[in-house]
Amino acid sequence: MITLTVILQAVANVALAKMGAGLGAGIAVIGAGLGIGNIGGNAMQAIARQPEAAGDIRSNMIVAAALIEGVAFFAIVVCLLILFI
Repeated sequence: MITLTVILQAVANVALAKMGAGLGAGIAVIGAGLGIGNIGGNAMQAIARQPEAAGDIRSNMIVAAALIEGVAFFAIVVCLLILFI
């Protein structure tokens, strides 16, 4: 009887882990989208204020967006590992 209770608790925890992994992946994607959108909007404002610095601003924006995307990808991979392991 005790082993059945332990097995049922393990199955319930797996379901919670899968739900948590799904929520974590969703939050990571939403956060990355908001971050990249914020960077793009601020870069457009900066370019509008100083058009002569457009090249520098654009290159910095691309580097920052790539870093945010890398962190989001890492978070999604961790969530998938939790989901499948």
